[in-house]
Amino acid sequence: MNSVATIRDHLADYLKTNHMTLNQFSEISGINSGTLSGTLNGLRPIGMQQLDRLTAGMGLTEGYFYELYINECFVHASPDWRRLGPFLYRCAELGKINYMEEAVNLIMDNLSYAPLLFELAEQLYHEGRLEAAKPLYLCVAEGEKMQHSERLALSQYRLFTIGLSQDQLSNLTLATQFEFFVDRLDEPYQLDGLNDLINVYASLRRWDKVRGLANQLKLKAMIHYELRETSGATEAKLKKQDIFYVSYAYLMLGEACFYYEEYEKALQYVSLYTDYSWVNDPSEEETVVIRQFEEWAEGNRYLYELMSGKTEVIQSYMNYISERENEIFPALCAIVNAANRFDINIDSVLETYEAYFMYQEQSSRIGKISEQYTNDQYGTLLVGLGTYYLKHEDYNRGFELILNGLDFAIKIKNKDSILECIKLFEEFWYGAVEEAKLRYKQLIREV
Repeated sequence: MNSVATIRDHLADYLKTNHMTLNQFSEISGINSGTLSGTLNGLRPIGMQQLDRLTAGMGLTEGYFYELYINECFVHASPDWRRLGPFLYRCAELGKINYMEEAVNLIMDNLSYAPLLFELAEQLYHEGRLEAAKPLYLCVAEGEKMQHSERLALSQYRLFTIGLSQDQLSNLTLATQFEFFVDRLDEPYQLDGLNDLINVYASLRRWDKVRGLANQLKLKAMIHYELRETSGATEAKLKKQDIFYVSYAYLMLGEACFYYEEYEKALQYVSLYTDYSWVNDPSEEETVVIRQFEEWAEGNRYLYELMSGKTEVIQSYMNYISERENEIFPALCAIVNAANRFDINIDSVLETYEAYFMYQEQSSRIGKISEQYTNDQYGTLLVGLGTYYLKHEDYNRGFELILNGLDFAIKIKNKDSILECIKLFEEFWYGAVEEAKLRYKQLIREV
């Protein structure tokens, strides 16, 4: 495409080359002949709908003229939202994010566009067009970074949730950036934001952060619940019920104690998310939440008792998960960990649940478990299983699991798991066959 030529030039050349009149092209493209005449004479600006019809009428691919459109309408003319808004939305529909970025960069310094960009970003976000919403939120966040507005805080929250991935290093950066803004969110969004931050920091094993954020979540959720009960207001904007956030805060405080090996204190938190005497006349949805946390409490009691040295609870723990498929994965992680710690033979357990050694999304009766947290647990399970088999001199299976764990840890950039796998492989190097050593060396190159 000749970058100097305008869209009108391309249209005029097309009509001339194909010996076509305006009326003939009007029939092909569906654009009124008078509109076409005004466009060719430069008397009428080109709208998005006309641009797409013109492009299709000329037999060109969708978006063919978008780069020229940006140049003509937004660079060499003052951007008009009546054209810019539809252009951005159409780019979002076609997945042409690069053109969206180019267009919004031209208006980033004009704060008057921030409300309009934010409104469109929210529309795209709720339609599930997350990558398309991202450059708009970035523009709002950059333009209003000195304004301390609710719009700025919510844009940062959206960028945080959109950006989360398997890459744990990237997730840490996102969490660190967003944490600064979470207190500026409107209160219901604060609860969601704190909950999401807790999940990310838990997946990163930043239990000091988890403790601090969980205490904030508990306090804010209790206040929100009490105010709602007093005023009779509904739980607008909340993803989940207030009692979920209170209970989840207690659960994660218990998890933090567990990882600090404070098992008695962890059990005290279990009792807190089984006591719902403070809930007045729970609704049907709240009852579902209560039942889920009661179920988790039973499983976590077995877990904390097991890790404190009460290995006799394994059978009760097995009975518990036999009727709860969603609890098998976290239970396996715990039982394998305990077996390695206390030198317990769990061959029969592993044989029964071998199918769960594969990665699977985790969910509960109240929704999906955080992908980031599941990833960290799965990596831990692979390392634990590999350790168990290596200690029991089943080297082929042990090294296969350790290498799978190293491969997975590299993909999600989990530094702790990478180091654990390397340490284990080096410790049991003498038992590895040449094929395993070769794969190990290949993975180390990736590290």
